Amino acid sequence: MQDFFVYLLNMSITASYAIIAVIILRLFLKKAPKKFSCALWGIVAFRLVCPVSFESPWSLIPSAQSLPHDILYAATPQINSGIPALNHAVNPILENSFSAEASFSANPMQIAMFFFSIVWIIVLTILLIYAAVAYIRLKRKIASAVPLQENVFESENISSPFLFGFFQPKIYLPLNIDKQHMAFVIEHEKAHIKRCDHWLKLLAYLLLCIYWFNPLIWLAYILFCRDIESACDEKVIDKLGEDVKKSYSSALLYCSLKRAVIPACPLAFGEIGVKQRIKNILSYKKLPFWAIATLIIVIVVLGICLMTNPAHSDKSAIPIGNSSEIYSNYAFDELIYSHPLSSYMPTANEMPYF
Repeated sequence: MQDFFVYLLNMSITASYAIIAVIILRLFLKKAPKKFSCALWGIVAFRLVCPVSFESPWSLIPSAQSLPHDILYAATPQINSGIPALNHAVNPILENSFSAEASFSANPMQIAMFFFSIVWIIVLTILLIYAAVAYIRLKRKIASAVPLQENVFESENISSPFLFGFFQPKIYLPLNIDKQHMAFVIEHEKAHIKRCDHWLKLLAYLLLCIYWFNPLIWLAYILFCRDIESACDEKVIDKLGEDVKKSYSSALLYCSLKRAVIPACPLAFGEIGVKQRIKNILSYKKLPFWAIATLIIVIVVLGICLMTNPAHSDKSAIPIGNSSEIYSNYAFDELIYSHPLSSYMPTANEMPYF
């Protein structure tokens, strides 16, 4: 269990570098369509999900294994983050707190990791149970909803519209929703379905549960949820035309006045970050082809830099002779002189001449 938790920590650290890079790039993409920001979060998801990656000289990841695989059993545990300042700050603390001595029955680092892994499992279980219970409670609450059209239902037990379900997601509206805003709300929720956002949010929440110990993962989850909401807003504007911006913003504001039911279930879609979303809607404009092509190139390049590990070259080669032959001779010498009888081997001056 401890070994797996160390492996998980390494993946969390490499993902943190990707999160920081995405957050910085988002600052320069404020006026760009939010679908590109959503694509950037895919890079972070790759780092959190995929256990292996290729090496490349263009990688922006300082180290793919900040915690050595043998840190649990090292006499003086150290990290190798690829950032010297961070190593100098953390390693003295690890050495003073978790260094092993001959009198110890177990390595302090191993004990600490075992404790942390138990806490990790407990919190992970709590988050999963919370989501499951909230999902079931909300499902019971809308059980009496009546069909309105296609996959759209009305319920008297809710106060704001939302999308609910995975395999056959349904749109739920309050019973007395303003008919003037209903069309915009339905278009927005249908945009979620077309983009498969209900599955993406499920994956994001599962990753949040697994990496709950990393504050950057919580920040990434919040920003991702805002980005997919804004991306759906833009999709509706693209479909209905820029003339509906004010009417759509009015509908969004109307639906956000009462939305207490949504935070109770992290797997349901509701109206969040309304103020910023309205600003995005009013300032949203379609980009020309060259701008979209540039953004795609930037995302692809950034993906290569963040989804690959740094390349490591072996600088310990011996300068003369064939490398494979030298390695073989070196390995043979190591085998001979590490043998218990090597102390009885004659020296060069004692070797007989024939």
